[in-house]
Amino acid sequence: MLLQVDNLRIAFRLDKHSTVEAVRGVTFSVPRNATVALVGESGSGKSVSSLAVMGLLVPETSIIDPASRIVFDGVELLALARAERRRLCGKRIAMIFQEPMSSLNPVLTVGYQIGEVLRLHMGMTARQARARTLALLDDVGMPDPARKIDAYPGQLSGGQQQRVMIAMAIACEPALLIADEPTTALDVTIQKQIMALIARLQKERAMSVLFITHDLGLVSEIADQVIVMRHGEVREQGLVRQVLDHPADAYTRALLHCRPRLDQRPLRLPVLEDYLDGREPAAGAQRVRGYAAGDEEVLVVRKLSKSFYAREGLFGKREMRAVSDVSFTLARGKTLGVVGESGSGKTTVGLTLLRLHQASGGTAIFDGKDLIGMAARDFLPYKRRIQIVFQNPYASLNPRFTVGQILLEPMRIHRIGATDGERTAMALQLLGKVGLPAHAMRRYPHEFSGGQRQRIAIARCLTMRPEILVCDESVSALDVSVQAQVLNLLQDLQDEYRMSYIFISHDLSVVKYMADRVMVMRAGEVVEMADSDELYRNPRHPYTQALLAAIPRT
Repeated sequence: MLLQVDNLRIAFRLDKHSTVEAVRGVTFSVPRNATVALVGESGSGKSVSSLAVMGLLVPETSIIDPASRIVFDGVELLALARAERRRLCGKRIAMIFQEPMSSLNPVLTVGYQIGEVLRLHMGMTARQARARTLALLDDVGMPDPARKIDAYPGQLSGGQQQRVMIAMAIACEPALLIADEPTTALDVTIQKQIMALIARLQKERAMSVLFITHDLGLVSEIADQVIVMRHGEVREQGLVRQVLDHPADAYTRALLHCRPRLDQRPLRLPVLEDYLDGREPAAGAQRVRGYAAGDEEVLVVRKLSKSFYAREGLFGKREMRAVSDVSFTLARGKTLGVVGESGSGKTTVGLTLLRLHQASGGTAIFDGKDLIGMAARDFLPYKRRIQIVFQNPYASLNPRFTVGQILLEPMRIHRIGATDGERTAMALQLLGKVGLPAHAMRRYPHEFSGGQRQRIAIARCLTMRPEILVCDESVSALDVSVQAQVLNLLQDLQDEYRMSYIFISHDLSVVKYMADRVMVMRAGEVVEMADSDELYRNPRHPYTQALLAAIPRT
């Protein structure tokens, strides 16, 4: 075995007198020249375990049990001095971190940052390091490496930033590569490229890979073995096919079934509690999707366009076309899914409809009025009727407000309810609808999990009783079990209030479950639009075919 972790226990200090145990007796191994997947949701302890292997836990705040052992290639890592550990973990063990933009230094070029690893661990000169960096960038599939070597991280796309992180990690040809959620928040096509790149490098360089993820669909494509963790403990481990085809633990079965599938659309998605309580749901009725001839059109958009402008020269400016002549209709009580890669213009469409961006052209007819052309004063009453749930539940809620203040503020602004007592009663009712207790009114956003914050954001939208809700990647940052809860909630609300959704996402499995009609965007234009089942069954445009082919298959 290349890596052996035995009885790993890690606790974190909360204050002088109390601690919380994050990893509880975890044992696993990584064979030579193999890929092992460490799977679990947020808080499962998988990333903390990998940071312990790398020696990146802060000694002042973390406590590793003296009985724990981490043995790498015959060397007990926990017994090494800090300097020896640093030399080993930069050269023979390397790590790809989850968020490249926060892991790369924004004020240094990517070439300098990769070269720094080579100069520090391999003793190369600046010229040797630059030549090696160019070769590494080419090896990881970076387009035009001779130009990108002098680029700053902010000048690269998310996929390109992740390629830089991979080049940095493999620079010293490590024996063990730890990849911590390397494809989170990436488009499905970029995700497939990164997965293929890691698999190729693993085979070519005979590395071992510890691949950390919460998505079992990715595991089936890259790993030889899988370890499932929850609440700091290993729940199940074994060969990939054995665990995925015949999961022994209820939690593993829940992770497999909570995620929407392309071949089924149940009335409700299973949730974690269904499996942990022993109530595994049987296959039942399927939900029918699609537009019908008699559907009432609630929103008609024609030739919507949006351009941004950048300064060029002393007096000139350059036009960047983000959305070009986008047209669609939205039926009452139905969902329009909008898919495409980053930069396709899908979010810009949603923000422009809400007039958070000023449109460059086109019309959006709602209730007989053009939302795009009307004056700002005239648009105020329509803000109640069209709301948005933003992608990031951590940034979209005011951290200084309690949940009660967050829910009451829009009702006061739009004069919903006669008194604060009446508004408070409405807020409590909405909290109940989104599955949160009444005492949440007195708490602050930071006291809630990501899924609970997204429920609060949905409840805030519902205070306006909107007719149209724009969901902008509103479940992309959530664990699969929490994602299932939020999707069920959105579907319940649509069934009850006949709300119409514009559901923007790069997750095509989720869109297949939620959408009646799907609009595919690329480079600001609509390349294909069809009812959900028809588009997934018979995609016509090559770009749509490429998107669907990139979906991970469990």
